[in-house]
Amino acid sequence: MTAVRRPDRSRPRAMRSRLRNGLWLAAINVLGALGWGPFRSRVRENAAVLSDLLPVHSKWWRDQAKAEGELLYVALGDSAAQGIGATSPDRSYVGVLAGDIRKATGRSLRVINLSVSGATTALAVEDQLPRFRALEVAPDIVTVAIGANDIAGWDPEAFRRNLRTIFAALPSHAIVADVPCFHLRHNERKVAVANRMLRDVAREYGLTLAPLHETTRRQGIVGILTQFAQDMFHPNDHGYEVWAEAFRPALLASVARRIGAADAWPAREPAGVGGAR
Repeated sequence: MTAVRRPDRSRPRAMRSRLRNGLWLAAINVLGALGWGPFRSRVRENAAVLSDLLPVHSKWWRDQAKAEGELLYVALGDSAAQGIGATSPDRSYVGVLAGDIRKATGRSLRVINLSVSGATTALAVEDQLPRFRALEVAPDIVTVAIGANDIAGWDPEAFRRNLRTIFAALPSHAIVADVPCFHLRHNERKVAVANRMLRDVAREYGLTLAPLHETTRRQGIVGILTQFAQDMFHPNDHGYEVWAEAFRPALLASVARRIGAADAWPAREPAGVGGAR
C-alpha cells in the first residue's frame, strides 16, 4: 500500500502567527506615533530591546573576524549588516550570504564585517573606509548596503559625493545594494532619488548592483507585517532572508566565475593525513 502523505499544516499556521504578531506590532507603532501614552512607552521599550543588542552583535562579528579561512568576505554597511532585529547575528543577510559562499565553494570563509549600526554614507567614509583600505589581504567577496540612514537627514549632494568616495575604493567584483523600500510615500520619494544616484555611481565604477529596493518592495503588505522586527524598522530573520535573496544571484554568479564551485575543488584530506598544514 502507498502511504498517504498528510498535508503540512505547520507553514500556514506559522504564517498566520507571523501575521497576527505583525498586525499587533503595526498597531502599537501607529498608536504610539499618534501619541497614545501606553503605546508610546511600548514603542520605546521595543526599540530599547534592539538597542541593547548593538554591543552583542558588534562583539560577535569582531570575534568572527579573528577566525581563519581560505576565502575572505568583507561587508560594509549599517545595522542591517550587523543583523539587528535577527534572532542572532548569523541570521543577518551577511551571515546568510556567508553560509551561501561556504556551500557554493566548499571552502572555509573568514568574515570581516566592518559595518556600524546607525552608519550613514558619511560615517562609512570616515570610519569603515579607512579600515577597509587597511586590510592586509585583498577580499575575495565584498558586499555593501549603505544609505538607508541618509534618508532622515537627506542631503543629495553629500550622498552622491560619499557614494563616489566609497565605490571608488571597492574592487571591481564588489556587489552594492540600492536603498531598500521604506513602504512610506514621503520617504520613498527621497529613496527614488537616492537610488538613481546610487545606480549611476555604481555603473560609473563598473560595480554590480543588488536590487534590494525592488526585492523588498515586492514583499508588499504581507512583508511589512511578517518581515520586520519589533521596532518595525529593522528586518527580522525572514526579512534578512529577503535581503540575502537580493544579493544572492549576483553573488553566486561572481563566486562561480572567479572562485569556482565546490565540486571544482579537490576534496580536503582528513586531519592528520598528508602531513602537517
